[in-house]
Amino acid sequence: MSHQPSPNAFAHRPYLLYWLARLFATFAIQIVVVAVGWKVYDLTHDPMALGYVGLMQFLPAFLLVLITGTVADRVSRRLIIIACFGVEAAAAVWLFVLSWTASPSVAPIYIILLVMGIARAFMGPAMQSVVPNLVPREALANAIGWVSSSWQVAAIGGPVAGGLLYGISELAAFGTAVALLAAAVALMLAMPPITVKQGEKEPAWQAVSAGFRYVFSNRLVLGAISLDLFAVLLGGAVALMPVYASDILVLGPAGLGMMRAAPGIGAILVAAFLARFPIRAMAGVKMFLGVALFGLATVVFGVSLTPWLSILCLGLMGAGDMISVYVRETLIQLATPDELRGRVSAVNMVFVGASNELGEFRAGSMAALIGTVPAVVFGGVGTLAVAGLWSVIFPDLRRAEKLDGS
Repeated sequence: MSHQPSPNAFAHRPYLLYWLARLFATFAIQIVVVAVGWKVYDLTHDPMALGYVGLMQFLPAFLLVLITGTVADRVSRRLIIIACFGVEAAAAVWLFVLSWTASPSVAPIYIILLVMGIARAFMGPAMQSVVPNLVPREALANAIGWVSSSWQVAAIGGPVAGGLLYGISELAAFGTAVALLAAAVALMLAMPPITVKQGEKEPAWQAVSAGFRYVFSNRLVLGAISLDLFAVLLGGAVALMPVYASDILVLGPAGLGMMRAAPGIGAILVAAFLARFPIRAMAGVKMFLGVALFGLATVVFGVSLTPWLSILCLGLMGAGDMISVYVRETLIQLATPDELRGRVSAVNMVFVGASNELGEFRAGSMAALIGTVPAVVFGGVGTLAVAGLWSVIFPDLRRAEKLDGS
């Protein structure tokens, strides 16, 4: 009788090491994001300054997209991840030193965020595209679900820890981030080498543009990636949480940590449900419903003046986003050949980065122009509109059924 590969991703040791490393690194970055967001707003009291925080993190992924994906398909994905974790650890050390010297300027913080953005630009395609190399096809949906869960676990604990540690001292927050990133490097060093399938040699321009060409030639992949871009670009309210925590809900740094954690709590509850009851049918429809839930919860969060209702809405935003991420990432990985996964993941990372970091810039700049609450409400309504429009423009995506590659 032939031995069937386990559909449980954690039964495969390289994946377990990767998952733990990703968890530690993401936890560290969440601490940094909360601490930096509070520090920048405390120094400037300007929503636009928070928008620049997102912009500094997005620009490298956008400007380097043709390089980062090709590197992920040509160089060891494991070594790329190790190097990028190391750079992020060095950046966290730099933030620690700035806090130690009590620098009153935000300019060095933006430079550090730019360095971290460059590391993330190279790390993102490698981190996304390496998962199918760590588990058999039967375990891929499970592996991607747990990858999303690791992010959400960090998104729960990281902001709470970041807010509490920052309340103790900036040094405690940034020092903890340094330790976690060092642990992530150690875990990746313990992982065995990974073999990536190489495609045929191509001319340089064809090689670097292959990811874009594949995405725009595959309607399902294009629809999945662009849905996230426009939905979260419009709906993202994360950058403005320091404004809500400080001026609207008056919750302080610890409250900001709770707010940043709330989407993760909603998402991890959904992830636990999906791990027990995987999506077996109507995957596309459920993805669109998740995006619609995200948009509706954003609108209610925008107008709420009640802390418990605001935090509940943030939890619902995380729940809706988790459904969308789970379906979208699985569909993209299953639809992409291994030799193109790095480049397609790089394109995906630009879209994800645009929806998150550039979405933060959109929120910050719009809040500076028309006010914080109108900016958030406008974004939520825009997300609802995108969900409806994309379900019509990309019918193949709406009709997607299963997530096991069959």
